[in-house]
Amino acid sequence: MGFAGKVWRLLVGIKDGLVLLFMLLFFWALFAVLTARPSPAQVREGALLLELDGVVVEERTPIDPIAALLSQSAPVGEYQARDLVRAIDKAAEDDRITAVVLDLDGFLGAGQVHLQDIGEALDRVRAAQKPVLTYATAYADDGVFLAAHASEVWLNPLGGAVVAGPGGNRLYYAGLLEKLKINARVYKVGTYKSAVEPYTETGMSDPARENANALYGALWEEWQANVKAARPAVDLDLVIKTPAEWVEAANGDLAAASLSAGLVDKLGSRVEFGQRVAELVGEDDWSDLPGAYPSTPLDAWLEANPWDRNGKAIGVVTIAGEIVDGEAGPGTAGGTRIADLLDEALDRDFAGLVVRVDSPGGSVLASEEIRDAILRHKARDIPVAVSMANVAASGGYWVSTPADRIFAEPDTITGSIGIFAVLPTFEDAAASIGVNADGVRTGPLSGQPDLIGGFTPEVDRILQASIEDGYTDFITRVAEARGMTNDQVDTVGQGRVWDGGTARQLRLVDEYGGMDEALAWVAGQADLGTGEWHAAYLGDQASTADTILRQLLMGEEESGSRDVFAMLAEGESARAGMIVNDAQRLLTTRGAQAYCLACPAPASARAQGARTVDGFFARLAAFFAD
Repeated sequence: MGFAGKVWRLLVGIKDGLVLLFMLLFFWALFAVLTARPSPAQVREGALLLELDGVVVEERTPIDPIAALLSQSAPVGEYQARDLVRAIDKAAEDDRITAVVLDLDGFLGAGQVHLQDIGEALDRVRAAQKPVLTYATAYADDGVFLAAHASEVWLNPLGGAVVAGPGGNRLYYAGLLEKLKINARVYKVGTYKSAVEPYTETGMSDPARENANALYGALWEEWQANVKAARPAVDLDLVIKTPAEWVEAANGDLAAASLSAGLVDKLGSRVEFGQRVAELVGEDDWSDLPGAYPSTPLDAWLEANPWDRNGKAIGVVTIAGEIVDGEAGPGTAGGTRIADLLDEALDRDFAGLVVRVDSPGGSVLASEEIRDAILRHKARDIPVAVSMANVAASGGYWVSTPADRIFAEPDTITGSIGIFAVLPTFEDAAASIGVNADGVRTGPLSGQPDLIGGFTPEVDRILQASIEDGYTDFITRVAEARGMTNDQVDTVGQGRVWDGGTARQLRLVDEYGGMDEALAWVAGQADLGTGEWHAAYLGDQASTADTILRQLLMGEEESGSRDVFAMLAEGESARAGMIVNDAQRLLTTRGAQAYCLACPAPASARAQGARTVDGFFARLAAFFAD
């Protein structure tokens, strides 16, 4: 028995040792995967290949692996606009890259300012005598915009291009809430502050319609002017004004119609497109597949071309997405997270600060938290500039007020200086099912706010007075920052949304320009010349784990080709996401809001809409599974 016991202990020891060894090997492999980075050795002589399977955003949202697994669907790809511009500019000056190829088969869109920045970068490639080629099965407005800046635009013969223009319907729930006997109590200031209208109206109010017509009209004119300038041969009037006649003249062949109108240059399969690229950049020695050509993907190219870190640092903080209380983000502007980033950078010797804003606003408290943190940097006597991207409205304008100089593009959407809150009460719904509220009060505010029993008139008056005071705070901050009176700000405020060109005329913006112009202005104020400074993005540490997760979840065939019908159907996912978001906005606890619902939905909202819908149905499925 003693011998058998010793053998048993030996076997158990061997087993434990093997388990420990395998665990060590597993965690070593996991560490190697999560710390892996694209290798600069992957850079090849040939084309820079930009496969834009998703949306272009200001700031990429990290992947939540648990949510991704629950949704049982691949996350929508997100590409930071500044990364794309940097990659394209580096390609223009690097002899290893002889062409830039944009694969837009899975492209879901971008904000108009981002489109303009990328288009201008593509123009610089062509100015360097390098061709730019695009391929897609279906081009929508944003794809048409980018393709206009290419030297060759290819289209699958079974596809087509469609130009719709900005605008469209949004949903109004007043009739539904009435049927459900839910009272949406609205407190707001601003004739044009239409963010609450979906809960109180059955359709768009006259002031909201007036504002939307002016805003969308200005954006649409800018879009057309840019496309016509980049692609003079295109017959946009035919495509936009008589779309049905245009397609019918081609016997319903949308690809042929797109070719005849000058939206595309050539019809061909993906293999034929690849063969054309190979003619320009050379044959692929690594692959014998039809249509193969030597190319370098975006991640490897960015890794081979890191940001310049020479000279003195100019801090850049990004405020992207809805502004919310707490630590949310990146991709959502959590007030506490952004304020902490700014405060942690107070001991860094920044020559100045640029605040990059791409946000329709949100929480007033979070906006003020961010504003205070920016002011702490300004108190160090360094220049502070704001660079507005696609949207810097409502709370997005609130956080811009500390700036010494505000830069925006004509396509930027800004203003929406107004404030609101909406709270649902259910006294009518409760009464309809036989539930009544009663009790003893020692004062008008006893037991208030009461979502089931309803609000007293005193509560309504206090909440409205608080919102009016918040609006006074808003216009006072703007007036002090812009050298205007409160009355002047109120005239251009009242929740009205402006395009960047009009905002400049109204003194809400100082100068046209993007990030480059804002950085150059700060450098000039700090007496720094060319090559004596670099941009230091706060919190901009690339997550290798996130990159690996995207590769694992999205795979090689994340989107695939889609025809025009599939492209048009994708809007339904965004609409479903809008319904879920609208319901959450009404029913979840929120404070006073400086939010622009009238602003066109950013491209990132498509990704967010998909994540919201997937997450909602995943939670619903899990509920019933339990």
